[in-house]
Amino acid sequence: MNLKIFDTAAELGAFAGGLTAEHLNKAIKANGRARLLVSTGMSQFETLETLRKADVDWSKVTMFHLDEYIGVDETHKASFIKYLKERFTGYLPAMTAHFVDGTRDPKTVIAELTEKINEAPIDIALIGIGVNGHIAFNDPPADFDTKEAYIVVKLDDMCKKQQFDEGWFDSIEDVPAIAMSITAHQILKSKVIVSSVPHAVKAEAVYNTVNQDVNNMVPATILKTHPDWTLVLDKNSASKLDK
Repeated sequence: MNLKIFDTAAELGAFAGGLTAEHLNKAIKANGRARLLVSTGMSQFETLETLRKADVDWSKVTMFHLDEYIGVDETHKASFIKYLKERFTGYLPAMTAHFVDGTRDPKTVIAELTEKINEAPIDIALIGIGVNGHIAFNDPPADFDTKEAYIVVKLDDMCKKQQFDEGWFDSIEDVPAIAMSITAHQILKSKVIVSSVPHAVKAEAVYNTVNQDVNNMVPATILKTHPDWTLVLDKNSASKLDK
């Protein structure tokens, strides 16, 4: 694990976005193309803003994202497709984007995404960490055994509360119970993983991730098994590490 701590979320995002751009350009130079996996949510705002402004030949980049609520379409304010189009892909029309479509049959969507994502390795994955320690929508107890690329998952109560607290839904009851999510196994197949995790609300999850052994009740702990994982924090999310 490579640990980087910055004073602010803006500084965190500048570093993480810049590092991601470097890896994309390295992959393009070596292979003529690059493949990117991105997270969503409030924690990724600064990173994606930096990345979309980077000097990258986006026509040579293929992007996948992590997850989507089943039954939510992109007109909903919580839609991750809407999020990405408004904050990232909409600025980069030359980039190829493969979205997780929550309005279609999950088996069909998963089969299509599995075929596409396994065409070549992901060069760099941006993987956030939830307040419950989840990665993507792999809530505790996460399935560390499946070798599937994407699966249908059930959201736990803490995850639902996070989505409500961040303003994506009008009530906790409105948060869907199930979603499609990339698996921990598929995330770990990425060549490089960068986790942007700012804000005090993530401090407990960061502490548990860093200090606990790998276990599926803190799903992010599995990232410590990856040979090239960088955890990027601000002083707020890192606040419990020295206690």
